[in-house]
Amino acid sequence: MSLLERSMRATPITRFDGDSAPESRDDILAAEEPLEIRVDGKSIAVVMRTPGYDRELAAGFLVTEGILHRVEDVLDMVYCRGDNAEPEQNVLDVLLAPEASVDLSKLTRHVFTSSSCGICSKASIKAVQAQFPPIEKQLSPSRKVLDGLPGKLRAVQAGFDRTGGLHASALFLEDGTLLAMREDVGRHNALDKVVGRAFFDGGLPLQNRILLVSGRVSFEIMQKALGAGIPAVAAISAPTSAAVEFAKASGQVLVGFLRKPRMNVYAGTLVD
Repeated sequence: MSLLERSMRATPITRFDGDSAPESRDDILAAEEPLEIRVDGKSIAVVMRTPGYDRELAAGFLVTEGILHRVEDVLDMVYCRGDNAEPEQNVLDVLLAPEASVDLSKLTRHVFTSSSCGICSKASIKAVQAQFPPIEKQLSPSRKVLDGLPGKLRAVQAGFDRTGGLHASALFLEDGTLLAMREDVGRHNALDKVVGRAFFDGGLPLQNRILLVSGRVSFEIMQKALGAGIPAVAAISAPTSAAVEFAKASGQVLVGFLRKPRMNVYAGTLVD
């Protein structure tokens, strides 16, 4: 089964279309399953995700939570075995190298409440920046380059084409070259998968890179971008007030409603 096929599920539906007779058919849905992430056998999180690129998801999650810093810290990632001795595809154990030193108490979700509940503050920003300092080398993306990014992202969203139910995150060079794109039912998961890919490629921190997300930009999206060193974040949808506050405090560019020829610049500066 391909990764694209793993990300989907067929389900029978009854389709109503105007005055036409009801039609029985199959509909393709975005798959959503739990993934338990363990570190050396210790369970640290369960995320609801679209199956596929699980190793990237786990790595990106640990990077943006301030746990992993170097690819050399990871000895292996293995699916745990169930009672029948077969690999359990929803439990992934990150095995650390003997010389790796990690502090699981740094998990930022133990420090602040996710922005999905609408509760964020300057204290939350300071808690994150205690682990992730503000962007040192700031970026001023080109308006012309930003204008072209949504079309490039849309052209490679194969999962969204089939299901209409997947978020996407894409990483671009400053000149608009697409480096990586991942889809997932969770906005945060799609970003973690992109960051995880860069982690395995030895590309962190992601200086001079532009992140484009298909959905809303929350506090946590900006936090994860900062954890990966991303200086510029753009979104086809809107940011939250906490995301804007975070971007300004962290020296990140934040652009919302990126829909050619319009865009809103909420933090940072652009060039023509």
